[in-house]
Amino acid sequence: MHEFDEDHIHLEGAEGAVVYVGDRIVLTSVGVDIGSSTSHIILSRLVLERQGARLSSRFAVTDREIIYRSPVVFTPFAPSGAIDAAALDRFIAAAHAEAGIPREAVDAGAVITTGEAALRENARAVGELFSAEGGKFVCATAGPNLESLLAAHGSGAVALSRGAEDPLLNVDVGGGTTKFAVCRGGRVEYTAALHLGARLLAWDLRGALVRVEEAGGRLAEAAGLAPPRLGERVGAADLDRLADHMAASVLAVASGDRAGAPWITPPLPAAPAFRRVVFSGGVAEYIYGREAREFGDLGPRLAASLRRRAAAAGLELLEPLEAIRATCIGASQYTVQLSGDTIFVSDPTLLPVRSVPAVRLRQTGPPAAAIADAIRAAMARLDLDGGEGRFALAVHWHHGADYASLRALCEGITAALPGLRAGDPLVLVVDADVAGLVGALLQQEFGVRGPIVCIDQVLLREFDYIDIGQPLPEQSVVPVVVKSLVFH
Repeated sequence: MHEFDEDHIHLEGAEGAVVYVGDRIVLTSVGVDIGSSTSHIILSRLVLERQGARLSSRFAVTDREIIYRSPVVFTPFAPSGAIDAAALDRFIAAAHAEAGIPREAVDAGAVITTGEAALRENARAVGELFSAEGGKFVCATAGPNLESLLAAHGSGAVALSRGAEDPLLNVDVGGGTTKFAVCRGGRVEYTAALHLGARLLAWDLRGALVRVEEAGGRLAEAAGLAPPRLGERVGAADLDRLADHMAASVLAVASGDRAGAPWITPPLPAAPAFRRVVFSGGVAEYIYGREAREFGDLGPRLAASLRRRAAAAGLELLEPLEAIRATCIGASQYTVQLSGDTIFVSDPTLLPVRSVPAVRLRQTGPPAAAIADAIRAAMARLDLDGGEGRFALAVHWHHGADYASLRALCEGITAALPGLRAGDPLVLVVDADVAGLVGALLQQEFGVRGPIVCIDQVLLREFDYIDIGQPLPEQSVVPVVVKSLVFH
């Protein structure tokens, strides 16, 4: 990353994240997707160019080239049912060797653990394995809502929804779960997920069952079949019946019927039937004719039934950019900004912070109750239930220094995050020059006891992660690195 010998500073010491003051950066980045059934890696080369003339300007990706796609392998699990981190590490090492790019040559990356794999007790430990590598990686254990968002962006469904009045439904059918994302006008409006996937049952070359997830057993019974057991063989007719039952559940959701499906999230809101659908996930490889091999699971049967039922319902199937790789983020994009001169940091020892996910607030105007509801909804979209875990609340502010509006914002924040008064920390990022006012209001009028880091003039979006460095000597600014997940 230093090959152009551009001027740069570090967020903390020689090993901290790099902040460039040049106009062009080339990064080598990696995306790792660890899913219920499969895992794979993408290595990319990104060219970023400064969009302005000073440090406060933002870098944007001007060129992105995928330089290596790993084989798709079955996610390694130990006999205990936990992810086999050692086997996964060997796969990663082999992929880097095959690509001819050593791990130490990677500048940035994203590791996403999804589906059933995200439920395993050591999924977060797997993410931490990558996060320990110099802080270069964004690591996310994606629950069903976040995975729905990732899939909708990665498949191209969000981009396809731009400029159209009717909503578009992205249906990501994986090994353990099926995720839905309602896309309209270039954004995701709603997400939800079913405990339904192609590899909840799996069999060996002899046809004997080697994997029977509890959810697979429930689906088999709902289809009128005997409970499947390890070692047994299930006849082709019964497998067809099970796959058709599963496809009927998925297409019922697309047609507007929310009842009776095996939801693992709140159901999608009531809405008319969708007319346009994009499929992604491993099963989509079969739906669009990109894969013909069988891997001892319901993938081909489920895909055939989904395509048949979609045609009978008159659905328009749009082609995805990515199917099985829709949630495999090709890179994390480094963008560089400096916070403005009205920052509020209650305790400088809080800094630096690294790889904090952004929760984007879409409602910023009064009343306070609406702001609080919007914060809760934003956290739910990223599976941050109850405000647990580190995050940065990102506010797009367009009300100026109006006291009533600022007070409503602070009231909404404290209502949605009651732990602030008990000492929980708050990281608040505003894109306007009001951070000092907001921080003072939170402390003095709303009795927030927890530490506050409030910075301004930094723009964050959903899927961004932020590093905030220590204040620069003799300046009232902090260096910021924004890492954005990059989609096609």
